[in-house]
Amino acid sequence: MIIALVLIPSILALTVLFLRSFRIGRATLIGTAIIHAALTIATWLLPLDTRILFGVLGLDELGRLFLTIVSLLFLVASFYGVGYLAHSSRAHASQRTENFFIVALLFFLSTMTLVTVCQHFELLWVAIEATTLASAPLIYFHRTKQSLEATWKYLMICSFGIAIALLGNFCFSISGAHSGHTSMIFGDLLAYAPFLQIQWLKAAFILLFVGYATKMGMAPLHTWLPDAHSEAPSLVSALLSGALLNCAFLGVLRAYQVAQAAGLARFLQPVFIGFGLVSMAFAAIFIIRQTDFKRMLAYSSVEHMGILLLSVGLGGAAVFGGMLHMIGHSLIKAMLFLVAGNILIAYRTKSTQAVAGLQEALPVSGALWFLGLFAITGLPPFGLFTSEFIILKTALDQNRPLVAILFLVFLAAIFMGMFSIGLKMLLGKSPEESKQPLRKEWLWSTGPPVFLAILILLLGPHIPRFLSFHLHKVAELIGGVG
Repeated sequence: MIIALVLIPSILALTVLFLRSFRIGRATLIGTAIIHAALTIATWLLPLDTRILFGVLGLDELGRLFLTIVSLLFLVASFYGVGYLAHSSRAHASQRTENFFIVALLFFLSTMTLVTVCQHFELLWVAIEATTLASAPLIYFHRTKQSLEATWKYLMICSFGIAIALLGNFCFSISGAHSGHTSMIFGDLLAYAPFLQIQWLKAAFILLFVGYATKMGMAPLHTWLPDAHSEAPSLVSALLSGALLNCAFLGVLRAYQVAQAAGLARFLQPVFIGFGLVSMAFAAIFIIRQTDFKRMLAYSSVEHMGILLLSVGLGGAAVFGGMLHMIGHSLIKAMLFLVAGNILIAYRTKSTQAVAGLQEALPVSGALWFLGLFAITGLPPFGLFTSEFIILKTALDQNRPLVAILFLVFLAAIFMGMFSIGLKMLLGKSPEESKQPLRKEWLWSTGPPVFLAILILLLGPHIPRFLSFHLHKVAELIGGVG
């Protein structure tokens, strides 16, 4: 089943290259997403395959959580994408361009899936780099000067980060060679972590942390993220923010698990806390007075990646809060980017100053935008309020008042920045010249974000028992106590 999850999107991607029909290509995209989602559901119903292909691949509790998010968001994005591609074809996108876009999307799904099922550190490195190569053409879909610049920046910075991570793998190998342990399989590394050479292991983790956190969007190595998210088609932005950043975060967590098993948790926790707060600070600075609503959402992702790092650094119950936060952020940010796509198509601009009267011009998208702003800034009764409260309480329980104060200050600044921008877009009167094209919203553009909004509302006031149970198990794997 694990092999099918990885290979089916790739095989079907190759078939799209030879298609000469818009409809068949789009049907292949949706069909692949449905098959992948069905196989992902099956992983929850059948015993986990923890080691296949000599232990190189496997699916544990942590990987299954990340796989589920990837599959769910890709399914939603594929339905949105069909309508988006239909709109693009009316805007003179060629058959070849659309087919290549679908091929890249399917390869992107395949590579992200491979990240979640990797149990070998060197293959994990290959998979994370493959996500960069598969997603880069998606950012350049509109073929503008700005999208070309964003694509090159994405490739250069993320490749620099992945090169640093490669050095981390070398250090991992050297740390084990001193004691005769040369396997790079995750389970083996966990088993003989106490015998690894500590200095080389410290170097390995720092290099892997910097390398993968660059792809994760950690400040100050986040500079590729606002450009890429802003210039990519909105469904791609949703996948980049809601799924790809999580894949890089998984790489960080895998390295942390080994380092923690070797007794380095106390040494590494300040690294997570420090960079988590720095990322939140950078996001707060750039969100205030932001004039591009897609870049605003991108900087919000930098903030939330910082919160995830902070949760791991605090440990304990904060890890449970961090995993809950990751789920909420993925769903909410994906919904907001899809809604941003509707706004961009209707108003033909990303400028926050040129968009007004959303509640009148786009009633459904306007309501979703309002709901998303409440949810992403952590207001009750949404899930991010619960997760942020857990993280804050953990900081206070650990007698870290400075961390708690900075956490609250950055959250407040980002809340004020996003709401001052978002409400101006929602309220007011829509421009006279824009009224005619804004009168109708199509099901393809509103159905997928509405579906995500329903999930967001369901996960807000109450965490389902099965999800809480699974998150506790995941938290225990990362050193949390739930």
